[in-house]
Amino acid sequence: MEGLADLISAETEMQRRLAMEQSFGGLSELYEAWAKRLTHARAMIEAELDFADEEDVPGSVSDSIWSDMEELAREMQDHLHLAGQGEIIRNGLKVVIAGPPNAGKSSLMNALAGSDLAIVTELAGTTRDILHADIDIDGFLVRLYDTAGLRETDERVEQEGIRRAQQAIRTADIVLRLRSIDDGTPDDTTIETGSARVIEVGTKADLGTGSVNSANYDIEISTLTGTGLSALRGLLVRDLQDLTARSLSMPVRDRQVLHLRQAHERISDAVSARSSGLELRSEYLRQASHSLGRITGRVDVENLLDVIFSEFCVGK
Repeated sequence: MEGLADLISAETEMQRRLAMEQSFGGLSELYEAWAKRLTHARAMIEAELDFADEEDVPGSVSDSIWSDMEELAREMQDHLHLAGQGEIIRNGLKVVIAGPPNAGKSSLMNALAGSDLAIVTELAGTTRDILHADIDIDGFLVRLYDTAGLRETDERVEQEGIRRAQQAIRTADIVLRLRSIDDGTPDDTTIETGSARVIEVGTKADLGTGSVNSANYDIEISTLTGTGLSALRGLLVRDLQDLTARSLSMPVRDRQVLHLRQAHERISDAVSARSSGLELRSEYLRQASHSLGRITGRVDVENLLDVIFSEFCVGK
């Protein structure tokens, strides 16, 4: 149902593809396969605990499942690493335009959005608050933010705008750090970017024959002539294109991630509790199965007996 809701509300092609994968693709198959492996492991433990007196059930039958549980824990951990990327595709890539006053931030915002959203003047400090626009670039939702120019100032309203700009930078996925190529004054403003990727952008490339410090920039652009804008759009989605070329089978909802983390933790507990009794290790796997069942929609105790009876000749 969640995947269907995402499909209905999808605004971009990548959101639609991700929702299709959630509803009808390999993600549900992956979780079902994990649940089946957990059920088999639990059944082997239960067979050893409850049917040890049966000739067909060897006393160490549960030993055969721990290597697979170790592998399952690794697979879950790798899968959880994709949660952040899935959230970006579903909720949008947060791109913050930052830099000193008059670096061309508002002009770039308007150029990428294709609309005059931000006021552009020659006066420094025109942008005081954060401006936001959602745009579609190559099928990806990009949430674009224009921020106040970063500089030292005694003006209280501008100070608040700079504080909000710094806050936006800390929560960004990508920061476009703009500096005017024709400005000989170095930009030594400190920004705290968190885990964001920073793209150094030299602006106003139309004002000269080329930057003497091209090595300082990842890309040079001109919003007046359009130079470099297409290449900049490509940089914005490069990482996501690489990711989705591999797979769209990734968790995207907080609820999914929560239950997957719980299942992974309990499986890891069971694997590492080698000196503990089999009953405790079985309980860890039961809890893991329950957490995974909160995603698949199935928590079926009777499956354990089905597996036991299919694997061993017990009670005959």
